Amino acid sequence: MKLRPIGGASIPRLTHPRDPVIFRGGDTLHPRRWRPPPDSNPPMPIGRSLLLAAAKSEALNQFALKSRVVKRATKAFMPGEKPEDALDAGAQLVKDGRRIIYTKLGEALTQLKDADAVRDHYLWLFDQIKARGLPAQVSIKPTQLGLDQSESACLAHCLTLAAKAESVGSALWLDMEDSTYVDRTLVLYEAVKAKHPSTGLALQSYLFRTPKDLERLRPLKPVIRLVKGAYAEPASVAFPKKADTDEAYYRIAGTMLEMAKTGECTPIFGTHDVPLVGRIIARAEQLALAKGRYEVHMLYGIRSKEQQRLRAEGHAITVLISYGDAWYRWYMRRLAERPANVWFVAKSIFG
Repeated sequence: MKLRPIGGASIPRLTHPRDPVIFRGGDTLHPRRWRPPPDSNPPMPIGRSLLLAAAKSEALNQFALKSRVVKRATKAFMPGEKPEDALDAGAQLVKDGRRIIYTKLGEALTQLKDADAVRDHYLWLFDQIKARGLPAQVSIKPTQLGLDQSESACLAHCLTLAAKAESVGSALWLDMEDSTYVDRTLVLYEAVKAKHPSTGLALQSYLFRTPKDLERLRPLKPVIRLVKGAYAEPASVAFPKKADTDEAYYRIAGTMLEMAKTGECTPIFGTHDVPLVGRIIARAEQLALAKGRYEVHMLYGIRSKEQQRLRAEGHAITVLISYGDAWYRWYMRRLAERPANVWFVAKSIFG
């Protein structure tokens, strides 16, 4: 079957996941014809590879931001572009006991001065959380706060936000970006966590290094949200196969639960993989770890019934709500985490 451009947008020529994406207007995409060279690393599954390749395309980004159809599809994962949309949606979700994490979409600033506006926005958001009495926290990407331009300025911004979070009874989260940022993000987290103990950090199970990173953080009694990982990474640093990522997730989750048992970690499990969540809950029960000693985080609009079921069973459930107009790359990475979500989105558009 030939896949052709829709609405005049270019479609990426299929390449190995680590190769640059090439765009040529009108090209036909032939997934089955591509084969990796004999000496290459194992490629990631083709559906995920294509979605991550599309996430890098500026041409598709511009097309999506102007498309009413694509914007309608994003409603499955975010209530709207405005922060007020996110705050209103969160006010509804917390009625059944779920909690909220907010994040403004965007990353990789080009000018350090732009980080000031991001910081000020989040300071405003913390005030809104307090004013509305929401059980909500905030998650930021370090590159939103100038990590690429100045590590010291980024740290200053994070310390300001972490202090503000604690002053209103909330907490700050640092997201983990692609593998090139891990070392800098760990240093950043260690500095913020030392002064603001409630601060959390995301770690990614598909990276080979994550178990050692977790051990490095153990003395800090870290607050860790474990996710599978959503960036296109080379096979030299991350598991290409989903099954390997899943098993790594379960092993790391087990370590986090054991650390929680001795008070060395607050474990958070960010995944929509319901069978995996079940295995983790069973392991927690084996360790006699009470339900309130760990949490499950899921995205807005995904597995909503499972979120409600788990909450009804007494588990701590938090929903991540995203907003903002820089949603395209985030949206494609969310689809790439589970390509079956493409069908879910199609149904949300066409009924």
